[in-house]
Amino acid sequence: MQIRPTAGWWDFRLGEVWASRELLWFLVWKDVKVRYKETVIGAAWAVLQPVFTMIVFTIFFGRLAKLPSSGLPYPVFYLAALLPWSYFAGALSGCTNAIVENQRIITKVYFPRLLLPLSVVIAGLVDLAIALVVMVPLLIYYGITPSVGLLLVPAFVLMALLAALAFGLWLTTLNVMYRDVRYVVPFVIQFFMFASPVIYSASAVPARWQWIYGLNPMVGVIEGFRWALTGTGRPPGLIMLASFVAVCACLLFGLVFFSRIDGSVADRI
Repeated sequence: MQIRPTAGWWDFRLGEVWASRELLWFLVWKDVKVRYKETVIGAAWAVLQPVFTMIVFTIFFGRLAKLPSSGLPYPVFYLAALLPWSYFAGALSGCTNAIVENQRIITKVYFPRLLLPLSVVIAGLVDLAIALVVMVPLLIYYGITPSVGLLLVPAFVLMALLAALAFGLWLTTLNVMYRDVRYVVPFVIQFFMFASPVIYSASAVPARWQWIYGLNPMVGVIEGFRWALTGTGRPPGLIMLASFVAVCACLLFGLVFFSRIDGSVADRI
């Protein structure tokens, strides 16, 4: 691989990333193994976390607060949202520390630094795939038959991945510059959850504000997951369009921001 300086603001060295794809899969495999190393129940944690959260939400926000659930049973309503949300939150947290935690490797050998946050968001798909299996018996129990929209689940997964990578690039770059950023991330994730239709439905937002609300990328992802997995309601058209535009914009400028410190990251950490 030929090492060269960046040629401008829009030089993201994606060619180097593609040339290093074998290293990317190695980093993904390493992340997956480290996550379940020396754990008692292993990959079951990917299922237990959203399921336990779903039970809590069903009791407090469903049975007690009686928040509207778009006609869906509360367990289905909450779990369909928690699956993509848990993936996004875990990937965002992992991306924040991706550069700093690998400083020993970075200071010894050159490779495209973009591989580190990218490997985190890809590795998180393993947890999401395992957790998605839980939806099958839940849908069968409540007699819910998914529509043809189920075929669009991979598209919503890809959108969640891009959203996690977009915001992750901003946070991991800021964490290199200011190490106390990692302490702020839990509050950012918590804010994102309440600003996303996890506990409530996006239909609770007035129609004239729907497109603004959809600028939160996870709004389109979560509403898309609910619609695709349950076949209930209408496809999230305007919200999905706004979320897609927001993801593309955040990812583009995230790559620009990340590329500005790419060449000096070894000196900064």
